[in-house]
Amino acid sequence: MKVARVEAIPVSYPEPNDFGATRYLCLVRITSTDGAVGWGEAITQFPEATLATKAIVEGMTDLVVGRDPTQTGAIWRALKEHAWWYGHGGGIASYAIAGIDIALWDLAGKALDRSVLDLLGGPVHERLPAIASCHASRESIDEMADEAKGWLATGLQGVKVGFGKRGNARLGYEHDRDVAYVRALRSTLGADARIMIDIGNAVRWDVATAVRRTRAFEGYAIEWIEEPLGGWDPEGYATLRAKTETLIAYGEREWTVEGFERILSTGTVDVVGVDPARAEGLTGFRRVAERVEARRRQVNAHAWSSAICTAASVAASFSTPAAKLIEFKPLDNPMQHELVTVPIRHDRGWVRPPTRAPGLGIEVREDVVARYRMDSAS
Repeated sequence: MKVARVEAIPVSYPEPNDFGATRYLCLVRITSTDGAVGWGEAITQFPEATLATKAIVEGMTDLVVGRDPTQTGAIWRALKEHAWWYGHGGGIASYAIAGIDIALWDLAGKALDRSVLDLLGGPVHERLPAIASCHASRESIDEMADEAKGWLATGLQGVKVGFGKRGNARLGYEHDRDVAYVRALRSTLGADARIMIDIGNAVRWDVATAVRRTRAFEGYAIEWIEEPLGGWDPEGYATLRAKTETLIAYGEREWTVEGFERILSTGTVDVVGVDPARAEGLTGFRRVAERVEARRRQVNAHAWSSAICTAASVAASFSTPAAKLIEFKPLDNPMQHELVTVPIRHDRGWVRPPTRAPGLGIEVREDVVARYRMDSAS
């Protein structure tokens, strides 16, 4: 089996988990000489980044066509070396590499009739807890807490809430409102529910604010606070760590192994967020996870996009002891629940190792891809 064709497919879709906003992805479809298909994805987020990623993927095609798809590491290195001028340190090139790499792992599994998890070395967990990963959007604090309670009624074991998001929640901007929300969430969900707070990109806290808010949240036993000082502030994060006890999570904005190594070297991160559809695919995720494991930190797959990224994230998470949970969007959406014939779901709050071989274990519906394909891609 050899790679016969590489295609980049930009898509746009409405996301109910993001207050109905239109979101964008660049899917990658790789077809082998015997007709097998592997699917990958880049979580490009914006239309211009999506179309730029499509162009980069198409420019990298000659480095992939004719290759053995099971040689994922060698191809990943070739793509990295090719992008030395425009991809050093990350950016759009990392998106393109991510989409191609995930598709190659899927295709490699099909070539070998094994699951991607098998190719990654097999499961090191019997099961992983599932939590709801949501954006706060309602004006009423009580309504938001009740909504989260409804999600946990399905078995989900906790909730990670994004502040500063679309809608009317206005979380992240007022101390008293933020604390009232976390208090209501704890009271409504009960003592055993896991609660994480994700400070979104729209929120800009200084160090003193981050310390004050985090200390206030600690009274309600939150598990971690994510990106309270953005993607990079080693001195600020060191101060926050010294003055609080809550776990600190960040890293999701990094692209490369070197970028994650830079964060880990500061000693200020407890939970390292890694998105395989951004951080150079399953190969990139695997390399980062090895470094996280070596430092006895936690790696957390950011999989807030399509079922392709979720399938890759589940496989990657089960392959490393550094992963401790799986995030799920609580509301059904096109790229998770229409894109594949069998959506990926938790079972009473738990996720088991994916055993459906081969590849990622998902069957992508071509009609759904066509329905959401961006008009400018035709």
